[in-house]
Amino acid sequence: MMSISILILAFAVSLDSFGTGLTYGMKQITIPLSSILIISLCSAIVFYTSMGFGTVLQHVLSPHAGKIVGGCLLIGLGGYFLYQAFQSKAPETVRKEKTIVKLEIKSLGIMIQILKKPAMADVDRSGSINSVEAILLGVALSLDAFGAGIGAALLHLPPLATALAVAMMSSLFVVIGMKVGYAAAKLAWMKNVSYLPGIVLILMGLLKLQ
Repeated sequence: MMSISILILAFAVSLDSFGTGLTYGMKQITIPLSSILIISLCSAIVFYTSMGFGTVLQHVLSPHAGKIVGGCLLIGLGGYFLYQAFQSKAPETVRKEKTIVKLEIKSLGIMIQILKKPAMADVDRSGSINSVEAILLGVALSLDAFGAGIGAALLHLPPLATALAVAMMSSLFVVIGMKVGYAAAKLAWMKNVSYLPGIVLILMGLLKLQ
């Protein structure tokens, strides 16, 4: 049962990687194997770190309280993902982009933009994601799952196994997304995929509260 929970959680938090890979594939931007491995490593490190925070909280909360908080975190994160999905589909006339504060530190400015739009990770516009850009992209993709990592730890999922599952699923989805993106410039069914991570996380949270 625990292994199934790990796989479902990894699937939910890694779906953004599929969307990113699809975007790059459609734009004919390549992500070499070395960069995919870097993205995978970043995902594992960030998720493992977030589970470390959750493990610390375990010593403060009782097992029952930890289960409730963990479930609520997954539900809250799922709701946030759904909100993002609805926002991304809002008409351009209604949706207003938040102004990105321009800072003197260029690398930080780039990081902010990537977090708002991962497809901007090809900073040098070379048509390929290099190792430095892969680190930025890997961190950007995994930061949204930080709360899920804390929740997973509170639900007593094993940190190392869960982080490795997220890393493997993330890299796999990037590759599959690129292949699909190369094969088709526009897919109508992809419009609904962005809702899936939020729905899955909410369902997982509700099940853990039972």
